[in-house]
Amino acid sequence: MTKNFALIGVAGYVAPRHLKAIHETGHRLLAALDRNDSVGVIDGFFPQANFFTEFERFDRHIEKLRRLEPEKRIHYVSIASPNYLHDAHIRFALRVGADAICEKPLVINPWNIDALKVMETETGRTINAILQTRLHPAMSGLHQRVRQKKPGSKFDIDLTYITARGRWYYVSWKGDMAKSGGIATNIGIHFFDMLIWIFGPVQKNIVHHNDASRAAGFLELANARIRWFLSLEESDLPVAALQANKRSHRQLVMNSENVEFSDGFTDLHTANYREILAGRGFGLEDARPAIQAVYDIRQAVPQGKKGDYHPLLGAMKR
Repeated sequence: MTKNFALIGVAGYVAPRHLKAIHETGHRLLAALDRNDSVGVIDGFFPQANFFTEFERFDRHIEKLRRLEPEKRIHYVSIASPNYLHDAHIRFALRVGADAICEKPLVINPWNIDALKVMETETGRTINAILQTRLHPAMSGLHQRVRQKKPGSKFDIDLTYITARGRWYYVSWKGDMAKSGGIATNIGIHFFDMLIWIFGPVQKNIVHHNDASRAAGFLELANARIRWFLSLEESDLPVAALQANKRSHRQLVMNSENVEFSDGFTDLHTANYREILAGRGFGLEDARPAIQAVYDIRQAVPQGKKGDYHPLLGAMKR
C-alpha cells in the first residue's frame, strides 16, 4: 500500500535525503512545510506536493485531508526542522494521526522522551528516529565483531570527526546552543549513538574541551575506552583531505587499527525508511542513551588537557 507523507523542514540541508527516501521506497509526498521558500528541490521528486511557508495553513491542510479526504490522510510526517522544534513537530504528527519520522537529535533534552512516550500511548502512533549510522555496513560488521570479543576486555578507540563550516553556521540556529544543543548534539550525536550501540552503555563521560566550534572528551563504555574529537574548523582537517578538496574527515581507530567508514553515510536514509516502513524502525528508547550522553556533555565543566585526551586536542593551537 502506498503511504502518504508530509515533510516539515523541506528547505533544510538534510531534507533531500528524506525526499529521496520517500521516492525510492515508492511512496508519495502530499504536503511540505518550511518558512523559507527556496524549495525547488521538490521538483525532482514530488512536483505535485502542496507547499506551505506558514505552519497554521499547513496544519489546516493536513486536518482537511484527514477529515474530508481519507484516501489522502497523512500516514507519516517526516521532520527535518531545526533541533529545538523536533519535539513540537513530533507532537503535531501524533495529534493528526500520523507516525513521526524524525531527524537527529530526536529531542535535545532526555526528559522530553518521557513525555513523548506518554503521547505515543495516548495516540497509538509511533515515533521513529533516524539513526542511519547503525545501518552502515562497516558499523554493522563492527557490532558483530564486538559481540564476539573476549569477556572482560575493552577496545581502545580514537574517534575523529571534522566537518568544516563557514561563518554562516554560527549565525544560523545551528550556532545557538539553546536551539541546536551545541556541537556534540548537532554533529556528534549519530557517532555517540553508533558507539553506544556497538560498545554498550556509558560508564564514564569526561569532557576535556567544549566551545562553539570544537569539542573533545573521553567516554568509557561497557566494552570500550574512547577518546573523541569533533570540529567545525577547516584548519583541523588533515593535509590529505585539504589536498583532495574535502570538507570533512571521519576516522575511527580501534586498537591501532583504522576502521574504514569514510563514505556511505549520505545514502543510508532510504535504508532507514525501509526499516521503518517494515515496522523495524528505531524508537524512543533506542535514541535515549545518546541523547543522555550529549546532554551530559553539554552540562559538564571541561577539564582541559588532563587525563586521557584525544591527540588532536593536544595539537590544538587555541
